[in-house]
Amino acid sequence: MEEKSVCGKALGVLHKAKPYLAVVCLQFGYSGMHVINAVTLKRGMNHYVLTVYRHVAATLAIAPFALVLERKIRPKMTLSVFLKIMLLALLEPVIDQNLYYVGLKYTSASFASASVNVLPAITFIVATLFRLEKVDMKKIPSQAKIIGTIITVSGAMVMTLYKGPIVDIFMASRRSHHGSDFSNSSNQHWIVGTLMLLSSCLGWSAFFIVQSFTVSQYPAELSLSMLICVMGVVEVQPWPL
Repeated sequence: MEEKSVCGKALGVLHKAKPYLAVVCLQFGYSGMHVINAVTLKRGMNHYVLTVYRHVAATLAIAPFALVLERKIRPKMTLSVFLKIMLLALLEPVIDQNLYYVGLKYTSASFASASVNVLPAITFIVATLFRLEKVDMKKIPSQAKIIGTIITVSGAMVMTLYKGPIVDIFMASRRSHHGSDFSNSSNQHWIVGTLMLLSSCLGWSAFFIVQSFTVSQYPAELSLSMLICVMGVVEVQPWPL
């Protein structure tokens, strides 16, 4: 009986920890994505082409699950929902990702990954401006959000204005190689690249806000993601590929 009780508690803890473990795994996926994107762009691929390929692959990956798992719960498409999907596709695949790719090309994978940390602060500011987030200075949660926003924005500004020396943590035999990479990266437009990354975060935060309204009208998340990817491919096509 005691063993069953212990196993039950362990399963309960694991079940509660699933969302946090999923977020941690997602961060590993993001880190790999930053590196692969940086290598792809710096080898000459056009960022519009990369956006199209990425969303075609995402559509093919999501479509089977969306069509099978949500066939009974998928609501009817309305003009209001369709317009919101078009706006979401414009904000995320077209604006957000292309600005991100330009910023990534001008900076580096680690820099781009770090700059994305300002996203919650930008989302909080935008949500507050549109009165979607209530701020009460007398309450601790609101104070924590404001302090966190100031810290993240300040960190982003420091990253923009100051690019410190390289930290050599590799073997001496590799120093010449990384030294040449650093000399090349020092010639890039770091301020412009950082501004592109921050603008990308602004588009991403707007995407989150519009998405919250859309999900309430179209509560089929996989189908919604698939449609956003499809519309993203369509909307990127008119741009110079």
